[in-house]
Parts: sequence; C-alpha cells; structure tokens
Amino acid sequence: MLVIRGGRVLDPASGRDEIADVLVEKGRIVRVGVGAAAPYCGGAGEHNPALEIVDATSCWVVPGFVDLHVHLREPGQEYKEDLATGLAAAAAGGFTAVCSMANTSPVIDNRMLVEHLIAKSVELSGPRLYPFGAITQGLEGAQLTEMADMKRGGAVGVSDDGRCVMNAAVMRHAMEYARTFDLLVSQHCEDHTLTDGSQMNEGRVATQLGLRGWPREAEDIIVARDLLLAERTGARYHVAHLSTKGAARLVREAKSRGLQVSAEVTPHHLTLTDEAIVGYNTHCKVNPPLRTEEDRAAVVEALADGTIDCIATDHAPHAPLDKDCEFDAAAVGVAGLETAISVLLSLCTEGHLTPLRLMECLSTNPCRLIPEIEGGSLREGAAADITILRPDICWTVSPEALRSRSHNSPWLGQELQGVVTQTRVAGATVYERKL
Repeated sequence: MLVIRGGRVLDPASGRDEIADVLVEKGRIVRVGVGAAAPYCGGAGEHNPALEIVDATSCWVVPGFVDLHVHLREPGQEYKEDLATGLAAAAAGGFTAVCSMANTSPVIDNRMLVEHLIAKSVELSGPRLYPFGAITQGLEGAQLTEMADMKRGGAVGVSDDGRCVMNAAVMRHAMEYARTFDLLVSQHCEDHTLTDGSQMNEGRVATQLGLRGWPREAEDIIVARDLLLAERTGARYHVAHLSTKGAARLVREAKSRGLQVSAEVTPHHLTLTDEAIVGYNTHCKVNPPLRTEEDRAAVVEALADGTIDCIATDHAPHAPLDKDCEFDAAAVGVAGLETAISVLLSLCTEGHLTPLRLMECLSTNPCRLIPEIEGGSLREGAAADITILRPDICWTVSPEALRSRSHNSPWLGQELQGVVTQTRVAGATVYERKL
C-alpha cells in the first residue's frame, strides 16, 4: 500500500481542496481524506515493508497532468526526441498521460503505426501514451485516413497538426467520418494563404524587426469556418493551440449555442507575447506565433471563464541547429513539457486562476474531452495517476536539468518557481526529484 500524507489535495473532479491523505492499493485510489493515513503511520505499522509512506507536507497532491498535444518525433526524427526521452520529459513535468500528434515521418496515418507507438510506450513503463492519427493521408489534406481502423488500434482522436485542413469539403467529410466513431477532431487553425512566408505575429514588433507578419485573422477564419461545419455535422471539434482574442470569442459564442466544441491553449501563449522575439530570439518562434498583450490577456480570460477547456504544451523539441540559425530559417516550436507547471503557477500567484481551476485545465478536463484517457481524478476507485509538486521551490532551466533530448525553451537560463517532486502512474513512481 502507498500512503501519501499531509499534502494539499487538489481534486477538481470532486471539488476537494484541503490538507488530507491519499491511500493507494493495487494501482487504485482507495481512500482520500483528513486523517486517512493515521491507522498506517506511527508505531509498528510504519515499518511494514509492504507499506510505502510519502510525506507530502508543503506539497500539492493532484491528479496527474494530461497533455492532449505533444510532438514526440518518433518515428523519423529521433535525433530531436524519441518515445523514451519524450515520455521521460513528460514524467519530469508531472504528466501521467500524453497524446502524440501524427506529423512524424512516416505520418501516423494507419493502424499499424498507432499500435506500434502504444506497444513501445508500454514497454517503457512511463506515462501513458494516447496517439492521435492523421485526418488525411500523409497530411496532404486530400484523402481521408481510415479513422475507424486507427481507433480500433488505439487512436483517441485525429489531427493534421502542423498543417491546416484547408479544403472545406475534406474537413466536412472528416467531421462526418469522425462523428460516426466518436473521435475528437483537432484542427490546426491556420489559413495558409494568409501566412505564406510569415515569421511572427503581424503588428508593431514585426515591423520593428523587419519580419513578415502573420495576421491573427489566419486563425480566426478557420475557426469560424470549422464551427459552421461542426454545427452542421454534429462532430466533436477541438481548436488546437488557440492564440487570438477573435478565436476565443468565436468559441465562446459556439459554446453558448451548445455546440460540441472545445479548445486548448499553451503555456507560452498564456504567458509570453511577441515582445519576447525582440533580439530575434528563435526559441520564441512558434506556430501559431506569440501574439500581442491584448490577445494574451484575452486567452487568459477565456481559460479562466471556461471558454478554453484545457492547457496543452504543444511540446515541439528541436535539435540545436534547428534554432541556432537566422530567424527566417529557424524551426517553429517550444520544448515545453518540463517547464509547464512552473510557468503556469504564475497565473495563480497573479490571481488569474485558482489552483483548483489550473488543475482542472491540466488533468480533469483533458480526460473529460477524451474519456479513453485514464486519470483526471483523485476519487476513490480512480487510477492512481498522481503528481506531487512543491509550488514554493525554485529551479533554473538548464540543459542539464532537462530530460528531453532537445532544449529549445524560451525559459532556458531563467529561474522558475514550482517543481514536480514525484509522478506516479497506477501508483508506480515514474519520476522522482530529490530536494
């Protein structure tokens, strides 16, 4: 038996926020409550070799984080990341489950590759892996994949992330197909005709730096189109890495009419703006680009009021040469799994989110959107996917401190507050940090 005692237990699924104990047996939570550990702690019981006691004083004990959007680069670009290093980074960041995107080489557009990824992840005995399959074959935006077959192989959703499905007829058929098999359709919302050659958000900073701008309307147009298609088809539609005030407004209005729409936002879009690119900082070159303070404030508000459902890192690791180059040649993306909670805690200290709402966005809501994912709750009987963190401890982001193979982080060299001390999947430790 595992006994986690004396921590601040935050469980959005039950509304619990109190100093309490958590008891785990055979990979499941068997009891949560004040004083629940008392019969097992002290005296002879504490020396029982079958009993593991974790002192969680000064810690938060929360449902394991779930990331609906990561790029693990396997197969095809293992020099950037592979399943082993990617899942190790996830564990270090407190994530007990991650959803991998399909834009690998080859593309995850068939059942065989979905099953291969799942089988390999099981062998690694780390966080749970739930792959997304591609919407279209080869991410080419034309021929639909065999979504039903991929779902039978374990895919939990479909997405051509990295590219937008530009053809409206193809997107409508994709939604109709996915609806039949209750698959979440996640869209990379970018009108490529408006972003060709663009390097960063269109606006004052882009003009100052002499870089071609990327208008926010490129995102808004696709969100608006797809919401109309979702209303028509009844599909479960998900806006990936939402970044603009216009997209937030569109999603809010769609939800008010009862559409099955959801959205995610990244830690970097919640906390950084296009000002971070001054000096041509390639670590801040992302897709969609960092926006203005007006957009950043709007997406924070949308996350707080429930318009945006969850936080996803869009973890996109790159090799050093992919970023150590001219800005227009640099790859887009941030390696964000290991810094996520430290960055996001600032939203609580600044009063934008309560700790319970933050945990809801990181654990409970992702599992609600994709019920196949285990975790998301500390209720009795739930899988013991648990993260323990110290919100008061500071650490410096450095290559030596990261488990990911890639270190393309906007926060490299900076001191952040909040560290994960343990990550457990079905009660088993997959990460532990010695303080």
